[in-house]
Amino acid sequence: MLYSLFRRLMFSLEPETAHYLTMDLLRFGNKIPGLSAAWNVEANQGKPVRVAGLEFPNKVGLAAGFDKNGQWIPELAALGFGHIEIGTVTPKPQPGNPRPRLFRLKEDEALLNRLGFNNQGVSAMAGRLSHLQKPKGLIIGGNLGKNKDRPNEEAELDYAESFRALAPWVDYFTLNVSSPNTPGLRALQDKEPLERLLKHLQAENERLAQPKPLFLKIAPDLTLEQLDEVLDLALSCKLSALVATNTTLSRKELSGSAASIEALGAGGISGKPLREKSLQVLKHLAKQSDGKIPIVAVGGIGSEDSAKAALDAGASLFQLYTGFIYHGPALVKRLAKL
Repeated sequence: MLYSLFRRLMFSLEPETAHYLTMDLLRFGNKIPGLSAAWNVEANQGKPVRVAGLEFPNKVGLAAGFDKNGQWIPELAALGFGHIEIGTVTPKPQPGNPRPRLFRLKEDEALLNRLGFNNQGVSAMAGRLSHLQKPKGLIIGGNLGKNKDRPNEEAELDYAESFRALAPWVDYFTLNVSSPNTPGLRALQDKEPLERLLKHLQAENERLAQPKPLFLKIAPDLTLEQLDEVLDLALSCKLSALVATNTTLSRKELSGSAASIEALGAGGISGKPLREKSLQVLKHLAKQSDGKIPIVAVGGIGSEDSAKAALDAGASLFQLYTGFIYHGPALVKRLAKL
């Protein structure tokens, strides 16, 4: 009930404004001992699970895109997330696409975003992480992308630069080649450029005294043949997990009129309309891989039923984004017990 009232207030504001105001309020609340103790992560760890050689305190994580710059890790950890994936980060700071670029589709419990990897750059993130007092048990992932002005033919240089900068501070990496909001980025999911990228990053990884688990985040709009190609490359390049899926370009599941949907413009859809599409990708990958690679489910998870469906389909972990915005911290605590 309390979050319902808070959400009504925040939903009266422009989405990005509401996002930053909410996090400012959460940071303030986390400094008040009585409030922070009430949602302490140690009391809500749920059932630990080992994935990709890492011990996750529970199965529920926060998807990339929510904390793009690693600014709110302690505050978000206090809500009960077992892992937080920060980013997407690029080597150089970039402003992203012009505002407005984030839209609520309340009747569908969905979001449309065309943010475009807006972030402060990897140096700012690394500096922030170097001073972080990491919350007990929390797993931190770094989600990597490329700058808009970096040609696809040189994309691996951007991913490698951010990898090197963050390697001392994060527990795993996710390579984001599936955002629809950076022109041409999804072409990196094609066989040749993807193989070049994965081999380059694994070569960087092998130079570390303790290599990091590498995850790959894929789009929900790939054909079955494309999914099989990605899976084959993931296995041959010895990736640690697949993240399924990013946002969708499809508008088929939206309930608005054709004109209202057209008026939304470009961007990826997340939330309930993505649920079934993402679940089908997850099921296919789980069946084809026969358990050879863990899968992190993301897309349309906003309830116990949708989280259980992802786990039943073969996911080892799952992540929230849009469901968290619509249902709040109570959802995190409930799902942490699964």
